[in-house]
Amino acid sequence: MSHDHNHQTSNYNRAFAVGVMLNVIFVAIEAGYGVAAGSLALIADAGHNLSDVLGLLLAWGAGLLATKAATEKRTYGFRKVTIMASLASAILLLVALGGIAWEAIGRFSDPKPVEGLTVITVAAIGVVVNTITALLFVSGQKHDLNIRAAFLHMAADAAVSLGVVVAGIIIMVTGWLLIDPLISLLIATVIFISTWSLLRDSMNLAMDSVPEGIDMAGIRKYLTGLENVSQIHDLHVWPLSTTEVALSVHLIIADNSLSNDFLPELQQQLHDRFSIEHSTIQVERQDDGPCMLNKNGCI
Repeated sequence: MSHDHNHQTSNYNRAFAVGVMLNVIFVAIEAGYGVAAGSLALIADAGHNLSDVLGLLLAWGAGLLATKAATEKRTYGFRKVTIMASLASAILLLVALGGIAWEAIGRFSDPKPVEGLTVITVAAIGVVVNTITALLFVSGQKHDLNIRAAFLHMAADAAVSLGVVVAGIIIMVTGWLLIDPLISLLIATVIFISTWSLLRDSMNLAMDSVPEGIDMAGIRKYLTGLENVSQIHDLHVWPLSTTEVALSVHLIIADNSLSNDFLPELQQQLHDRFSIEHSTIQVERQDDGPCMLNKNGCI
């Protein structure tokens, strides 16, 4: 399992390195053309793309920090940093979307033409660069919120650049200037829906909510159905990171005839059936004194 995890981490490191390199080159090209063409739109977009490079670096750095060993002070290591990074990325995206929407609304009262073929060409290059970068993270974004944040940043940029291309072509053909802010608002709305779900999921993980896809009812049914287990209490499931889940539970057993393999097998089953990476199980006998955690308010 650790081999697969290391292989996956290596793949993501490569994806982040390629993504950052492509976007830094594109920012330099876009800023250069912006200065040469005297286009404030291109210079502003280069600044926006630079913020996406920072977003990629944030997600990459969090992923690297999460692999650091635990310490006496941080007994779980830095795994939680991935959750903090996905939350920060969601907030950054929302701020960027607010800027796009604000500018688009302003253009309804003061519509401006997209500044010529240069802007359209550079934006088209942006579509290609951002789409390639987004595709590097498309598979991992389903299972890792931190990777999903990186994917959304790049997909959002690809959509915005595509909007510039489409608006520019339509304006060149029809002269209808209002198409630019209309397309910008439409794209901002679509991205907002995805970003809001990223923010919600990140907030839930930051508050140690049960991660998406974890079957709590199934876990409870499995544990209570174990031989010799008469009752369970103080069951908790929470995220260690955007990819790892922990569980703790107290089991009350009917007798002392548990085999030495009981706990290792139980931990393996929790991992294989319910994707629990880290489980802590306390076994109690029925004739023990009452557990201080077996009371109202404990799950």
